Amino acid sequence: MDKVELHESIAKNSQLTFARSSGKGGQNVNKVNTKVCLKLPLADLGGITEEERLRLKEKLSAIINAQGCLVISVDDERSQELNRKIALSRIENRISQALVAAKKRKPTKATRASKERKLKHIRSQIKMNRAKIF
Repeated sequence: MDKVELHESIAKNSQLTFARSSGKGGQNVNKVNTKVCLKLPLADLGGITEEERLRLKEKLSAIINAQGCLVISVDDERSQELNRKIALSRIENRISQALVAAKKRKPTKATRASKERKLKHIRSQIKMNRAKIF
């Protein structure tokens, strides 16, 4: 993954639409289109390999629509410009986090203390079963 090329590709290929936002803002909410909806086609995304593109499809399936576009909506701020910056940074963060490969787990042995705790619990169960039930 080439971060610089990915950043440029996101800025170049993202399609921004604006709508009236809900929430705080008073009368401004009723007049100004501050909500930002960002759509980014996965096919046009540069700076990643085909293997990484498949990993993105798998991990970000919740925000991919039927046309194969990543979709994010932001209406956190009262300003359209701030919401635009937030949307671009969020989608870049989501992509970079999804492309990080998970480390393979190394199996470990049970510790001596954990084995002793397990044995103590087993002995306790045996002794509890010997008790008379009234």
